[in-house]
Order: sequence, then C-alpha cells, then structure tokens
Amino acid sequence: MTQTQELEQRRILTVAHSDYGKGLTAYAFYKVHDHSTGEDLVQDTFLKTWKYLVKGGRIEVMKAFLYHILNHLIVDQYRKHTTTSLDVLVEKGFEPVAVDSNRFLNVLDGKAAVLLIERLPLTYQRVMRMRYVQDLSLGEMSLVTGQSRNTVAVQVHRGLAKLKLLHNHA
Repeated sequence: MTQTQELEQRRILTVAHSDYGKGLTAYAFYKVHDHSTGEDLVQDTFLKTWKYLVKGGRIEVMKAFLYHILNHLIVDQYRKHTTTSLDVLVEKGFEPVAVDSNRFLNVLDGKAAVLLIERLPLTYQRVMRMRYVQDLSLGEMSLVTGQSRNTVAVQVHRGLAKLKLLHNHA
C-alpha cells in the first residue's frame, strides 16, 4: 500500500467517523443498553473497517457497511453476555439511579414499534428496519436493495401506513 492510498483511506474513515459515529453509538446503546459497551463496539467497528480497507477491501456504501459490522459485533456481544448480580455491582460501587419516566416510555414505545415491524409483510419489514432502526437515507436504501429511490420511498410510506394500522389495533 502506498503512502497516498493510506492517506486516502484515513481520510475516508475520518469522514465516516464524523458522519456516522453518533448514530452508530446510539444504535449500539439501543441494542446493548450500556454506554461504555456501545462505545467499545463502535470503536471495534471502525477498527475492523480500517483493517478491511488496509487489506484492499472496497466499500460501496460506508454507512451500510458500518451498520453491518456493528450488528455482527452486537450479536457477538449478546453471545458472550454474562449476567451480574445487583449485590456484586453495588459492592463494586455501582449505585442505581432513578430513570426519567418520559424517556423510559419513549424507549418502550420504540421497542413496541420495532416488534410491530416484525408483523409487517416481508416487503415492508426490510425497508422499515433500514429506515427507522438503522437510520439509512432513501438513497442508501436504494443502493442496498437495488431498487429505485422512488420504489423504496413508496415501500416506506406504505409500510408506515400498515405499521400505524397495526399500532392502532394493538
């Protein structure tokens, strides 16, 4: 790898970090419910992306690639997850804090919406997850699915209408 290629790859990764770092961190926290673990997973995501670039890998859509890597790391985290007793945590200095009830209700509503997405037809499930869970733009979704941007927009609109119907009947 030449010096110019390495500088270009660093620039690409730096731009990706500034553009998608916060979104990835929020998504990781949503999945693992721990800020420090989420931040570690995001750092590992960028580290794996860097290694892939150094080996000569090509990335078509950076945001989709990063979320793909992060999802695999989250699954790995779930698999190695061990439970810890509250007594042990308190002995180590952890003090439970009161939870903001509005935020808690928003999280519950978000989880309910994600569960309702699973009840949608398969055509809409994929685009709804990409749009509202992974926070992909219509253009990025179009690249990932291979469909036109207009087709993806229509699917998102129809999926959202079906999701509202499911929510009202639930």
